[in-house]
Amino acid sequence: MARHPGDVVPLREAVRTWFAISLQTFGGPAGQIAVMQHKLVDEKRWIGQQRFLHALNYCMLLPGPEAQQLAIYVGWLLNGTLGGLIAGILFVLPGAIALLALSALYVGAGSTAVVTGLFAGLAPAVIAIVVQAVHRVGTRALHHPALVAIAVASFVALTGFRVPFPAVIVVAGLLGWLLGRRFPQIARGKAHGAAADGPPPLISDDALHHDAPSTARGAKVLALGLVLWFTPVAIAALVFSRESVFVDQGLFFSGAAVVTFGGAYAVLSYVAHQAVNVFGWLKAGEMVRGLALAETTPGPLIMVVQFVAFVGAYRNPGSLDPWVAAVLASLLVTWVTFVPCFLFIFLGAPYVERLRNNHHLTAALTGITATVVGVIANLAVFFALHNLFDRSRRLTWGPVDVDVPVLSSWDPVAFAITAVAVALIFGLKWSTLRTLGACALLGLASLLVT
Repeated sequence: MARHPGDVVPLREAVRTWFAISLQTFGGPAGQIAVMQHKLVDEKRWIGQQRFLHALNYCMLLPGPEAQQLAIYVGWLLNGTLGGLIAGILFVLPGAIALLALSALYVGAGSTAVVTGLFAGLAPAVIAIVVQAVHRVGTRALHHPALVAIAVASFVALTGFRVPFPAVIVVAGLLGWLLGRRFPQIARGKAHGAAADGPPPLISDDALHHDAPSTARGAKVLALGLVLWFTPVAIAALVFSRESVFVDQGLFFSGAAVVTFGGAYAVLSYVAHQAVNVFGWLKAGEMVRGLALAETTPGPLIMVVQFVAFVGAYRNPGSLDPWVAAVLASLLVTWVTFVPCFLFIFLGAPYVERLRNNHHLTAALTGITATVVGVIANLAVFFALHNLFDRSRRLTWGPVDVDVPVLSSWDPVAFAITAVAVALIFGLKWSTLRTLGACALLGLASLLVT
């Protein structure tokens, strides 16, 4: 029987706490999870370390930004459905507002000398940040030679053979499951390197909100979630026609939302390829600029899809004013990207214990986590190709299909700033935000010199 959410944490205090957390969620999922752990486990002591990790492990089974889903899940534990909604919305709201403003600034002033100089520094810095993500995820995930093989094979499949991203994820999950049957230890490991202990919570596990799982409840949550998820896309189709940029973006990013295992970096190579080469919403080099903007704002990095939608709709507004189209598309894509997170948590939370103790499911997740390393490495190659060189060419030979740089088109400034960013991140251990700021200043300085 569900407990009343008010019996756990006063809602007003919970809102203040989630708002405070939302303003500190820089640095990707690892940093965001660390902020929540410090605030909720160490400082407030509303939830114990084991319970926090239990929720995190469940969120890692799901597509989408695990940090936001963790916020929704813990909010649900503390204050029921309303608490989950508040925590999830506040987690993305500051970043969504900030990135909307930055996207407008980019579109409105993207050709000015100052903005050009800033991006000349930010884009190379992002390459170093993505390389850091490869290192971080690889260190945590590749604890067995078979997992290293999956990561390498995923990278080769994506980079050299253009295998579709969803297919790579499915195969990786199957391989993880098969390996788990042969090597049971392959599915063992700590999530995000977090400690297993912590201060004792002020609230017992028994007092936390919970619902008894049932088919009727699940059907209601699923039906309501799907209606909320797709109604804006259906309205766009009725008002603007099926061929409008709003419907294309709504459907594409709805699909992307259910294959984003491993966080934003893992899916961005897929999004970048489709947005640039299939739909033509962006130019190749603009994807890394959008990620640079997303890196400077709080919230999940997958928020970069908001930038993609804004720029794409501004350039393909149909009968609307370009600015109106850009804002509408930005809001629509933000909606279809994050509504599934709420659906996954509210639908699956009652079954979390059963899922968490399922060894086969954990093994499949381990395979997916391993392939994420290869996917992020593919993203690093994509960014490097389009930002360190002015031109590239496509080579095809049988099943091999790969883009290679035109070496004579190399950009010495971009190479130099990338080297500085690598030194700052790996050598001096600077934070993401601090590194981006330093590289942006270097980009401005290079503009003044030239």
